[in-house]
Amino acid sequence: MVTLIDTLQKKPSELRHPEKQNRPDSVVLKKPDWLRVKAPGSGQYNATKEIVRSKGLVTVCEEAACPNIGECWSQKHATLMIMGDTCTRACAFCNVKTGLPQPLDPEEPSKVGLAVAQMGLNHVVITSVDRDDVSDGGAAHFAEVVRQIRLQAPNTTVEILTPDFLRKDGAAEVMIDATPDVFNHNLETVPRLYLKIRPGARYFHSLRLLQMVKERDPNQFTKSGIMVGLGETKEEVMQVMDDMRSAGVDFITIGQYLQPTRKHAPIDRFVTPEEFKAYEAIARAKGFLMVSSSPLTRSSHHAGDDFARLKAAREAQLSSRNGR
Repeated sequence: MVTLIDTLQKKPSELRHPEKQNRPDSVVLKKPDWLRVKAPGSGQYNATKEIVRSKGLVTVCEEAACPNIGECWSQKHATLMIMGDTCTRACAFCNVKTGLPQPLDPEEPSKVGLAVAQMGLNHVVITSVDRDDVSDGGAAHFAEVVRQIRLQAPNTTVEILTPDFLRKDGAAEVMIDATPDVFNHNLETVPRLYLKIRPGARYFHSLRLLQMVKERDPNQFTKSGIMVGLGETKEEVMQVMDDMRSAGVDFITIGQYLQPTRKHAPIDRFVTPEEFKAYEAIARAKGFLMVSSSPLTRSSHHAGDDFARLKAAREAQLSSRNGR
């Protein structure tokens, strides 16, 4: 059974994606067995859901309709989304609501820091919507969230999944100087498909953002991911891997694109588990410290465990270089 979010019965003011409503419905492909997941509903899942609700938090787990929400929330893992639940962009793949956001909440950084401390998280992932309406893209606000987590939960490691801050001079530097443990920015797809899939972004700008992190603070881990099944070729995916390595990216994630609604970009095909294993082998051969490549891989899936492995991989690499 294929489950898509129904956007056809709502009033125009209630639609998550008003800009997509005039598009023809795309053909929906039946999911293969390897993409089926259990419906969420465990006791710990409900406990995490209650924490999220009671503290007024927004999670990308829900907003992006992530298929791993049941697993992650059952393990008390959640990716917090800041700066509101409404994005100023309208990417063809994304389920986050599109529209004019509310003003930034000046109390949000301290609220997030307190929530992370109360949840007792060892590792937290913070992401955000794009805020093209704000002069710095929300960089200062985002950086303050990181600082508040450091202040209120000093033992928690912090991973950020950032927008591209396109045409926001100085914003990237503000984010890098917030010194997250992991700086993640997803390229999402191959350059040829950007105009169709990610029209508000620019491939080489995003690549340059990742490169800047390593230039300004080589100690920060960098991470980026792409979706497959959108019509890209194997050769194009391999070129993206090379581009990431040229920018010094440490960790690549590769996952299957899943269509949120009939109005979103259609799935070109379902990439097989064997193909994902082949991509993993190629990426490791190209020198990434960490690779996560599977149909259900998502950018923040298993982020805490992956961070521990990432540190161990760097230490092993340094030891090897020093001849130990």
